[in-house]
Amino acid sequence: MPTFVRTEKCDGCKGQDRTACMYICPHDLMKLDKDGSETGHAMKSYNQEPEQCWECYSCVKICPQNAIEARHYADVVPLGGSVQPLRGTDSIMWTIKFRNGNMKRFKFPIRTTAEGSIDPYAGKPTAEMSKIGEPGFFNHNEQNGYRAGDPSELINK
Repeated sequence: MPTFVRTEKCDGCKGQDRTACMYICPHDLMKLDKDGSETGHAMKSYNQEPEQCWECYSCVKICPQNAIEARHYADVVPLGGSVQPLRGTDSIMWTIKFRNGNMKRFKFPIRTTAEGSIDPYAGKPTAEMSKIGEPGFFNHNEQNGYRAGDPSELINK
């Protein structure tokens, strides 16, 4: 289900030009109502097109005030319930609030290695920049089943 902002919790990221949810939303749906003319709530964020929400939870996880929530599908949270993730450096704590007031919390790890410990170039050869213009530089002449393109195979009109 799409996200929604709890206006009583939202502080508009303390009057910054862009809120955290505006920064992180991959679909540019989050907006800050600076003067209250659009929602009636000045300096509060809101989801301007809820039906376009990708449900990626990026805004929910990044909100420093935990002001953004989502109504889940019934197979995750029963009707009338809500869920709130709280992201830490090594885990996410999911808090589910049922309509009768009961709450359940689940903690799941989000990392399998220590933060900053991965060396993405480990075991890879150093690139020879002098050869960058040569054919096959990026694919090493049929690496993993791929080969360099042949200009004679292009369709010319």
